Amino acid sequence: MAYRSFVALGDSFTEGLNDPLPEGAAQDPNGITRYRGWADRVAERLAELEPGFRYANLAVRGKLIDQIIADQVPRAIEMKPDLISFCAGGNDLLRPGSDPDRVAKKLATAVRDLRKTGAEVIMFTGTDPRDTPLMRMGRGKFAVFFMHTRAIADMYGCHLVDLWPMQSLRDPRAWSEDRLHLNAEGHRLVAAKVLDVLGVPSKDDWRKKWPPLEAVDPWTKRREDTLWLKNHVVPWIGRRIRGVSSGDGVPPKRPELAPLG
Repeated sequence: MAYRSFVALGDSFTEGLNDPLPEGAAQDPNGITRYRGWADRVAERLAELEPGFRYANLAVRGKLIDQIIADQVPRAIEMKPDLISFCAGGNDLLRPGSDPDRVAKKLATAVRDLRKTGAEVIMFTGTDPRDTPLMRMGRGKFAVFFMHTRAIADMYGCHLVDLWPMQSLRDPRAWSEDRLHLNAEGHRLVAAKVLDVLGVPSKDDWRKKWPPLEAVDPWTKRREDTLWLKNHVVPWIGRRIRGVSSGDGVPPKRPELAPLG
């Protein structure tokens, strides 16, 4: 199928952190760092195949599912695109006391409303967090949520991009220094997977075989973990305590359906 329009909804994963734009185009006029990401890469490929293709990306880093449903879903419905991607709930599940069943019910309601427009909808499971310190403690919670996600995708006839078993994303070289967001190569692999699920030819292969990692001595590994805690985990905890989000004051990077360029 040729897609004439695509709207991407979600949080930092869909906004594109940490996949930098070409040099000199990393900040908008407000000084907010902007990124490329898998959704932009998918849109670029779809635009190559369909003259007049239009794209909007409403995703904003740090957003919870209630915020995405309230702010982004109605706008996507108004735009009436051919294709919508919807990934939400990850930030909710990172919070203590979160309930994956309750988050999944909200996800299902939003997906139902998006499908009523006649648009095709792309949904995602996340990657298996077993290799990530701290994140692995919530592995069971994420597994339950992604089981719901698979069922919702099946119920409403959505495209499912299942990242949980994707071995190429288990390599640390697909991730940025914060160990939470993909880097440019990780986003490239996800874009290739999305295009494959859509049945769209792509020059990239998501089944990447990484060369062997160089051995790291225990002292270096401890030092890297200490720096990660200091530079990424502690600031994240601080924002939670203060009740602020990395997405506060950050507008969508592509708020309207428009041609790429």
